[in-house]
Amino acid sequence: MISKIIKSITLSVAGLLLAAGSFAQVRLPQGYYWKQLPNGLQVVVIENSKVPLATIEIAVKNGSFTEDSVYNGLSHLFEHMFFKANKDYPTQAQFLKRTQELGAIWNGTTGDERVNYFFTFDRDSLKQGLKFLNAAIRFPIYRIEDMKKERVVVDGEFQRAESSPGFQLDFEVRKRLWTDQFTRKNPIGIHDIINTATPEKMMVIKNKYYFPNNSLLTICGDVKHDEAFALAEKVFGDWESSGSDPIAKYPIPPFKPLTQSNYFVKESTIAQTPFMDFAWQGPAYGTDSASTIAADVFSTIVGLNSSKLHQALIDKGLASDISFNYQTSRYVGPIEIFVVPNPNKVKECYDELIHQLSIMNDPDYYTDAQLADAKGILLRNDRYAKEKPSSLPSQVSYAWASTSLNYYTDNTDDYQKVTRADIKKYLGTYLVGKPYVAGMIISPDMNKTINAASFFVAK
Repeated sequence: MISKIIKSITLSVAGLLLAAGSFAQVRLPQGYYWKQLPNGLQVVVIENSKVPLATIEIAVKNGSFTEDSVYNGLSHLFEHMFFKANKDYPTQAQFLKRTQELGAIWNGTTGDERVNYFFTFDRDSLKQGLKFLNAAIRFPIYRIEDMKKERVVVDGEFQRAESSPGFQLDFEVRKRLWTDQFTRKNPIGIHDIINTATPEKMMVIKNKYYFPNNSLLTICGDVKHDEAFALAEKVFGDWESSGSDPIAKYPIPPFKPLTQSNYFVKESTIAQTPFMDFAWQGPAYGTDSASTIAADVFSTIVGLNSSKLHQALIDKGLASDISFNYQTSRYVGPIEIFVVPNPNKVKECYDELIHQLSIMNDPDYYTDAQLADAKGILLRNDRYAKEKPSSLPSQVSYAWASTSLNYYTDNTDDYQKVTRADIKKYLGTYLVGKPYVAGMIISPDMNKTINAASFFVAK
């Protein structure tokens, strides 16, 4: 499954591994514990006894950001193959039988900067569950007959996504936003690469990234941290380190900044309602972590029903829906505005949106009360996100992969500290007056009437 673009806002944990091999101690929420094994595997244990269950997750710094045009989509296929055969369970039938014996609920996701695999089961199955996870992550078997079946499944996900006009538009926008590095922001992959994947290519991915010093093991639930750490070391302790940081060994090429705005109109018979999509290259955690915090606060302000953007487009009937999002990323996060215009007022909607973009950095674009409301919403979202114990490992590993555990430990408090000056800097650096990609998808019949290309162009 491909992880969704919109991130979860969470309070997470502990321990930032530094390049020198040491780590900085950070404040830990109550019930969260961190340890690094001698082989470099980081382990987080979250004691949460709300229900008598345990969730275990292994996350790897892998995903589309590691993929060029030869491998794009294979991290996603690798995720699917994880649930097939391995040394201990050499057929998928045996694998699935074992999940039933453990009473496990399981899944995995592939994103831009992380692949994760997780299982939830009765707390008494923790030891056996860790052994099961260990066999899958360390000793996979890529049977060609399994791959042939799973290539169809993975490509089928892609084809189903393509049946959505929103996906088609977003896909074309991202191609133009990331240009020659598009594959590194495209976790779903490319049809031909998926359909011609081989066991040999799977092993290339495993031999580059699937090492303990590039992974995070999270154990959450009705467990004791000392016992969980001991089990983790017993099961995973002999997993051999790669000896060096895989991300440093295979460096990620920089994303080229946009130099000018890029517009396009895509006609499609499935677009019964027109959509517009605007995207910018936003801040990267690695170079401007402060602006990633300001970006979240501003996106929340704009999402308020009382915001100027909402009033100008929704309340006046120019659009039926609008979303404004920023995706926190280590390697340049996208800013995106997605609009569903009133089919009878597409040009008026577009003109008003462009006007709104031009005034977003004005001092009176939002009020102090709206800034306070946005901070309150982010605080409540954080608390709500932590209500379900089985979701905590994925929230923690997202932070570990795309920012740092330390960043998310302070995340909620940092939102409360954001000032107008922080937001002004973010908007002036990344959005207002900056190049962007703008796309529209519309049916051929409707386009004959409105001639979108006559107005939907860069000024």
